[in-house]
Amino acid sequence: MKRQFTAACFAAAGVLVMSTANAQKATPQFSLNNKSVKVYVTEKGTDNRITPTETLHFSAKPQPVETEVAVFVDPSKSFQTMLGIGGALTDASAETFYKLPKDKQKEFLTAYYDKDKGIGYTLGRTSIQSSDFSSSSYSYIKDYDISLKTFDISHDQKYRIPFIKEIMTAAGGKLTLFASPWSPPGWMKTNNDVLHGGKLKKEYDQSWANFYVKFINAYEKAGIPIWGLTVQNEPMATQTWESCLYTAEEERDFVKNFLGPTLTKSGLANKKLIVWDHNRDLMYQRASTILGDPAAAKYVWGVGYHWYETWTGANMNFANEKLVHDAFPGKNLIFTEGCAERFDPKGLNDWSLGEKYGQSIINDLNAGTVGWTDWNVLLDEKGGPNHVGNFCFAPVHADTKTGNLTYTSSYYYIGQISKFIHPGAKRIISSASRDKLLTTAYLNPDGKIAVVVMNKNDEKIDYFLWIKGKAVKVSSAPHSIATLVVE
Repeated sequence: MKRQFTAACFAAAGVLVMSTANAQKATPQFSLNNKSVKVYVTEKGTDNRITPTETLHFSAKPQPVETEVAVFVDPSKSFQTMLGIGGALTDASAETFYKLPKDKQKEFLTAYYDKDKGIGYTLGRTSIQSSDFSSSSYSYIKDYDISLKTFDISHDQKYRIPFIKEIMTAAGGKLTLFASPWSPPGWMKTNNDVLHGGKLKKEYDQSWANFYVKFINAYEKAGIPIWGLTVQNEPMATQTWESCLYTAEEERDFVKNFLGPTLTKSGLANKKLIVWDHNRDLMYQRASTILGDPAAAKYVWGVGYHWYETWTGANMNFANEKLVHDAFPGKNLIFTEGCAERFDPKGLNDWSLGEKYGQSIINDLNAGTVGWTDWNVLLDEKGGPNHVGNFCFAPVHADTKTGNLTYTSSYYYIGQISKFIHPGAKRIISSASRDKLLTTAYLNPDGKIAVVVMNKNDEKIDYFLWIKGKAVKVSSAPHSIATLVVE
């Protein structure tokens, strides 16, 4: 797929984390005087890839009539603050990165993390010990070391830590990074196996809580700040790879009695603790059980979720996110993982990959989500490496034999959002008068508005971008996503 970057992007601001409470007034003095609209488009069947296509100018536009399609934007009503958008920095991504020639490594770093020439990722996730996207299973400690005296992250020093450091540099020196465990060591579990589910044995609750502290301190000593962590990746899934099961009550009690207090006593209460970290289908039950207990909820920053059980659905259970947001407005929603599974190289040019990403991100943000994290940022030509054959798609794939990079449609669909909506931006009202258009909008810290409009249908749709009695006329091409920047 041809790769084409835009020439300019807006300066990113520092991360600002706020609750996703009810809408409040913002920038009441906002004016459209002397403002124009720059349009950037990614479009199927063309070379447009986050490409600037036109600059439009507002004119007076009275009340639209019902035969006119419109996207109504209201900057005076604001919602949650954007934390960031990014992807997972796994062992698989790191190992693949270092198989590339130097010029392709630089291209990759620029494509994802450069705010001007790339799509400006600012958020990342990594694993505590091994995951399925590692070349093998491994642990940071020796067997039966309850006191963790043998704790050692030298495994990660070969690929993953240098990889994350290069990314931090490419991102301007700062990355909002959170970490997730896939499993405790096998001997700590009821099935005596790091794979295939099982549960944490009660006698190791404190030792496992101490493990998180060891990891944070070791990574920060290595020069990688840890912003937050999740309690457990996919705690309701028994997998052939690293996995560990917790019921909602078990996760609540582990947070309340062990992990939360241990982080606090260790001087790490500022680390953002995320619960659930699994699919949308059960997220309300999980959130209500944990956050309904004040003694557990006081340690929790937010609820993380994935999309796998709803990937094939028409609406992907976005309503469940909104229920959690409305029931617990003082907590945050964060998308912590998603990808297209069952890798097939024939699917690298499948446009529907990007459209599914666009559908998810727009609806997730509109439901109150503050951060969105894709799965692996880079995989090889087989959709790995992966020690259990669980191969999948990434936005960017590397052919480790030729060194070439392939940018899938998902890379560009994510980029239409991550490039133009910056950390610290406030979501504002954006309402389409027809359901064939998906839209979200943000007011950036620099005062510019980014309106995302997606059309996944077969026909062109002409519409008005309407703000406070003024409008510009825009054409949304079939199977396209556009970002309209009001500046």
